Amino acid sequence: MSSETITVKTGEAAAAADIGAAPKKGEWKCPLSDHYVHREDVRKVWKECQEESFWYRALPLSMGSMAVTGSLIYNGVWQSSKRFGPFPKLLVAGILGFAVGKASYVSTCRNKFQEVGIEGGSGSGPWAKGASFGPFNKSGHGHRSCHHVCEECKKKAQDAPAEQVKS
Repeated sequence: MSSETITVKTGEAAAAADIGAAPKKGEWKCPLSDHYVHREDVRKVWKECQEESFWYRALPLSMGSMAVTGSLIYNGVWQSSKRFGPFPKLLVAGILGFAVGKASYVSTCRNKFQEVGIEGGSGSGPWAKGASFGPFNKSGHGHRSCHHVCEECKKKAQDAPAEQVKS
C-alpha cells in the first residue's frame, strides 16, 4: 500500500490560499491596475455630492435668486401677477436658482468620482460614441477593463507591419 497525505484547509487557511490564486480559465485580470470600485465608496461619494451640492450651491443660489426677484417686485421693477401675486415669479426664480446651483457642482462631483477610481466625463463609458465594451472590444480578446497593452497584443502589433512589408 502507498501512503498518501491528505491536506484539509480550514476557513482561514483556505481564505489565505485563495488570495493569491490565479484567475480562472476564461477570466483575465490586468496585472497593472485594479479598476474594481466598492459600492460603499460610490454610495458615499454620491451622498456627499448630493449633500454638498444642495447646501453649498443649490440652496444659496435658490434663496438668492428668490430674494433678488422679491426685491425687484417690491421696488416695482417687475409687476406681480394680478391673479396669483408674486408667487409664480418667486417659484420660477427658486427653481432656476436650484437647477443652476446643482449644475454648477457637476465638475466638483466628477473630480470626487475620479479620486475614487471612476472615470467619467464626456466621451467615456459604455454609452459614449465609439466605445467598445464586452468581449468584442478593440483588443479583440476580452481585456475589458484594462487600459494596458498585453504582451500578446504587442507581439501582434510588431508582427503586423512586417507582414504588410512582405506583401
